[in-house]
Amino acid sequence: MRLHFTERLRKSYDAAPGQVRKAFDKQTRLLAENLRHPSLRAKKYDEARGVWQARVNCSSFTIEGDVYNIIGMTAHPK
Repeated sequence: MRLHFTERLRKSYDAAPGQVRKAFDKQTRLLAENLRHPSLRAKKYDEARGVWQARVNCSSFTIEGDVYNIIGMTAHPK
């Protein structure tokens, strides 16, 4: 699968601390390789709009063909 990052995601990523960016990079690599990877805990978030959510710093994304459109991210609550 291919990854596409929206402008909203790019802004969130740029504003995130280095540790958050590092974790995001690791998790997006896992997402590209295997949506069902256990550490992602991917699930449908909004069935009507086809939005998924995964443990990629609480990222939301849609799937269109062979592309994951990463919409945005928020820091995972501690």
